[in-house]
Amino acid sequence: MTIETRGSWGIAGVALTILFVAFGSIYISVVALTEMAAEHGGKRAIPALAYSLAWFGGAVGGLAMGPIAARIGVRWTVAFGATMAAAGLALSSQGAIWQLYLGHGLLIGALGNAGINAPLLVYTTGWFDRNRGFAIAFVSSGQYLAGAVWPLIFERVIAEIGWRQTMLYFGLLEVAIIVPLALLFLGHRSPEAGAVPGTAAAQPAASAGDLGLKPNTLFALLAIANFLCCVPMAMPTAHLIAFCGDLGLSARTGATMLAVLLGCAIVSRQFWGWMADRVGSLVTLLTCSLAQGLAVAAFSVTQDEAGLYFVAAAFGLGFSGLIPTYIFAIREFFPSREASWRVPTQLLLGGSGMAFGGWFAGYLFDLYAFYAAAFTAGLLFNAVNTAILV
Repeated sequence: MTIETRGSWGIAGVALTILFVAFGSIYISVVALTEMAAEHGGKRAIPALAYSLAWFGGAVGGLAMGPIAARIGVRWTVAFGATMAAAGLALSSQGAIWQLYLGHGLLIGALGNAGINAPLLVYTTGWFDRNRGFAIAFVSSGQYLAGAVWPLIFERVIAEIGWRQTMLYFGLLEVAIIVPLALLFLGHRSPEAGAVPGTAAAQPAASAGDLGLKPNTLFALLAIANFLCCVPMAMPTAHLIAFCGDLGLSARTGATMLAVLLGCAIVSRQFWGWMADRVGSLVTLLTCSLAQGLAVAAFSVTQDEAGLYFVAAAFGLGFSGLIPTYIFAIREFFPSREASWRVPTQLLLGGSGMAFGGWFAGYLFDLYAFYAAAFTAGLLFNAVNTAILV
């Protein structure tokens, strides 16, 4: 007997909406990267590091927010997270380097998105059993929907009022949308949370022993692979608009290209979730890793606008299944009672990879004055990830 109901998909829809709004906060610094860098001597590593710290802070904070949500309820961590993210945008809008880093790393990341992302993913998976992979893919698509929609809006708004005012207004919008949704719809206990330990609803579908590994060995390998895949993943998403500018393309073209990339990711992520439900997490992860590696390699040799649109779409189609499938792997191989710390730990490694990749690409650009070096380095990280999964 399944625990899924129509209400399960209602919860998934609310979670998708919240993540869509919440992750808009990190894309302001992506769209305004060159403008923000110009205020600090043209160093792109500075706004790139702010973006990276938001990812890293969100990942680190999730280690605490996951268990806290399990104790006090996910609606409270989500409402708190939205409020802290708004405060982080307000602080970052002041423009000093320390304000950018503290606003993004601590407030938007460790206290903001950390209270939203990991708790929501754990909570939502507790409403599904038959279609858990698809549900994770659907909900986590909120991140990519944010990347597909908000940059197009931010590009126009920043051109009119500047990046500082954009941060202030978006913070107010985030609180106005997320806090009421959390308080109204996230107060119910998930069906899985009420399951008796040892019953089918509380047990994993597979075990590490099926692979000839101890549970923590499998967990460590998944965590390392997660970090390695997210390093190249962050490079195009954080630097595509600036990369287009270096090639003589407009910021509008770059924002549109990023929207195409993440729009393709939204669509394909549903397929990868469907695939994971049928062939398992490990086969899905290997397929996505190979696809991402090919697209990263193509970025390093593509210079024209039409070619970049094609490569951006291919990259979105390939990489989109990785992060949700690592989460699905945790639910596939480990008991539900361990999800509140194992899922945030995986998100920590993935977020750390995203943080390092976004910063590292900016550092290599400042060093060599072109992005091919960054894409080549990303390809090496991807190759090691693929080797682990094989």
